[in-house]
Amino acid sequence: MRKKLLCTTIGMLSLMIGSVSAQFSRPLSVGAGAGVAYNLTDLANVEAKFAFYGEADYLINPFISVGLHGEKGTLSGNGHNSEFENRYFAGNINGKVRLGQFMGQARNYSYYTLQANTFECILSNVYVGAGAGLVKNRIKRQIDPFYVEAIANQGGELAEDLGEIHFVVPINVGVDIPFGRTLYGPQWAINVNYQHTLTTNDNLDGIKNKNNDQYGFVSLGLKYALFNRK
Repeated sequence: MRKKLLCTTIGMLSLMIGSVSAQFSRPLSVGAGAGVAYNLTDLANVEAKFAFYGEADYLINPFISVGLHGEKGTLSGNGHNSEFENRYFAGNINGKVRLGQFMGQARNYSYYTLQANTFECILSNVYVGAGAGLVKNRIKRQIDPFYVEAIANQGGELAEDLGEIHFVVPINVGVDIPFGRTLYGPQWAINVNYQHTLTTNDNLDGIKNKNNDQYGFVSLGLKYALFNRK
């Protein structure tokens, strides 16, 4: 049964990649997906946990977009006979620039959609991006008294607010793989993304020390394009 499921999945991906088209020419896309989040905090033994997201993007042109991203997941870690779990919520506004913006396609997009091969289509949709947003903590922790003492000796402390909201800067790198063809260009895309989130304080794990906490989120998602450009 598992072998049949694997073969079916590989076959579907092969079919999609075989029909890869250029980036969305439509002005709006919505998407959702899931993956794993992991923390870079004071408790260094990382436990990768499930997270999922939803997003909407406005395409200024087929290779530059601005969007909204909402995310829910769990960050978890342990060490020094201590552990924490943060069932967080996050949201941000972000911008992305795709490689196609610098490959000449943006200047004659209609011609590009007719001429580009599969490799060029995928390469042109590799992107980097950054944004600004907020994270809402929901932290549970169990901290060993000896570790509390060690934290204090380093100039740190236990956070008093375990439900704090704080400012974050997400940095993204990934690729959209549009597939399927319609009169107005592709309407679906597979998205593979890595988001690295920088915080402005040190409280993703309930422990405040010298360095600000960070976390990563690796995800796989699906996008759907809406409307047509006039």
